[in-house]
Amino acid sequence: MTSRSSATQRRNSAAVHPYPNPSSVVIVLGAQWGDEGKGKLVDLLASEADIVCRCQGGNNAGHSVVVDGVEYDFHMLPSGFHLQNCVNIIGNGCVVNLPELVEEIQKNESRGVTDWSRRLFISDRAHLVFDFHKQTDGLIERGRGTGSLGTTKKGIGPTYSSKATRNGIRMIDLMGDFSIFTEKLRNLFNYYKLTFPDLEGDVEKTIEQFKQLADYFRPMTIDTVAYLNQAIIDGSKKILVEGANATMLDIDFGTYPYVTSSNCSVGGACTGLGLPPKHIGDIYGVVKAYTTRVGDGVFPTELKNEIGEHLQTRGREWGVTTGRKRRCGWLDLVLLKYTNMINGFTALCLTKLDTLDELSEIKVATTYKRNGIELPSFPASVDTMHDIEVEYVTFPGWRGRSTSECRTFNSLPHNARLYVQFIEQYLGVPVKWIGVGKDRMAMVRVF
Repeated sequence: MTSRSSATQRRNSAAVHPYPNPSSVVIVLGAQWGDEGKGKLVDLLASEADIVCRCQGGNNAGHSVVVDGVEYDFHMLPSGFHLQNCVNIIGNGCVVNLPELVEEIQKNESRGVTDWSRRLFISDRAHLVFDFHKQTDGLIERGRGTGSLGTTKKGIGPTYSSKATRNGIRMIDLMGDFSIFTEKLRNLFNYYKLTFPDLEGDVEKTIEQFKQLADYFRPMTIDTVAYLNQAIIDGSKKILVEGANATMLDIDFGTYPYVTSSNCSVGGACTGLGLPPKHIGDIYGVVKAYTTRVGDGVFPTELKNEIGEHLQTRGREWGVTTGRKRRCGWLDLVLLKYTNMINGFTALCLTKLDTLDELSEIKVATTYKRNGIELPSFPASVDTMHDIEVEYVTFPGWRGRSTSECRTFNSLPHNARLYVQFIEQYLGVPVKWIGVGKDRMAMVRVF
């Protein structure tokens, strides 16, 4: 008997595959140093999604979403929390401060969010942030002196350190035998107390607090890996993943050590949710029309002048989480070429174009040089960036022509269109959306 060809075998195998049409997962990622306006795009996409997921970070992140004049601030909660049609998942890659999550839930309840408890799920594998993690964060930062990293002091780094040293405590521990949880918590506190003698706190009070929190969060704590993968297999669910922070704050690819403690790039979506890469569909990079950064660290295009102050004021550039002013500078295409190389963006969302409306000219960084020689990519070490020369392309602005009422690409001022097209051509990635204001409807859909 003649054996069938391998192609025929593959076709027959596919014909009987039990999950022939799985869902493709859409991922939204920050392409700069954070604060790009990811929440607005996520809110737009979440209105058509069934599930919205956070995959990494903690409440050191911050999104603002404005709907019908009501502003919602999300830190740990996914940006679909206020939408009645959305299930919201806090994935295994996240670190969760439960007392502060309760406060965040209550704050959004006061702004009209209802029926949320059936729509919020937390991974049983997610690690817990305790008050002594926050204290430790501050002590470590203080010990760095003038070399401080400008962390949010939310305890995120120390919690990920506990995870890496394998003495961390997870949601599943809190949901299990409480006596075992209590023993683990005392041991973890004593570990930190030995390392940081100045640490304060009443571990017994924390134990009592978390006993109550266990009851509060028990209905929401599930195996999100199994839940999400079943939703993908189902094939009818629209699934959206929102990355916190941004690629230039990624623990591996960012401006180390001025980074966060997790992977904010596309790989973090896979490891932080148990998401198979083959189910990833579109990867949208969110890019501010200029560049901002909170805290310390290298910033090649920073503007320490009246233009930087103008961008800060007009763009309302202060952090949702910390309230700190953001440093501002010109758009950096060298940086964006690097983050696109890592993430493979299928399209971009360019935000806050309207912030540039009053400028007579606008610059874009296109090349880094050292001693007159062009650098091939974004440098790995910030210690080597003090002598970098940045080359710019200068564009005429569109002063006197507001973009805030524009809703189509062709209605944008001519010079604004040229600006957008140059970004697309340099990066080789299309711009799909353009943000021209704070409201959720202030968005130009290009295609």
